[in-house]
Amino acid sequence: METRILIAGFGGQGILFMGKYIAYIGMSLGRQVSWLPSYGPEMRGGTAQCGVILSDTAIGSPVVTEPDILAALNLPSFLAFTGSVRPGGTLFYDSSLITQPCGRGDITAHALPAARAAEENGLKGLANMVMAGALLSALPGAGGDVTEAAMRKTVPERKKEMFDANMRAVALGRSLPLK
Repeated sequence: METRILIAGFGGQGILFMGKYIAYIGMSLGRQVSWLPSYGPEMRGGTAQCGVILSDTAIGSPVVTEPDILAALNLPSFLAFTGSVRPGGTLFYDSSLITQPCGRGDITAHALPAARAAEENGLKGLANMVMAGALLSALPGAGGDVTEAAMRKTVPERKKEMFDANMRAVALGRSLPLK
């Protein structure tokens, strides 16, 4: 089985961090993993996307052009990539920043107020990890110990004080009702 995930938003939203976290979860689950970041020349405010592939067999190409799962954290990414989700796939999008409906009846769409939920819970700037927590519902076996071990690998030593906040954000995302 292979799961192709595309995460997209603005630079500075933690798109690549979220992708790396999901890649580490895949590795913890014993899956073959590909993590391919892509971003514009701007450090913050430009485009950022990250393709993650989790597979039971060798991965031929790291490029995700038809994702099984799309996480869109801003309107331009939502508009650019919703059409590329394979029929039967899943879309997670931040309804705090994206107010229009998905418009596709052949995919499952979950509108989650990730940015608003993060801010209301003292986790401003961690909407990406709230979204990651929700997205984990689509990854069998991605629970408890696996998510914590992956977070320990993802958070760099220089930012270790962010570990607990990131774990709280993931738990918050897991607790949000999928709509």
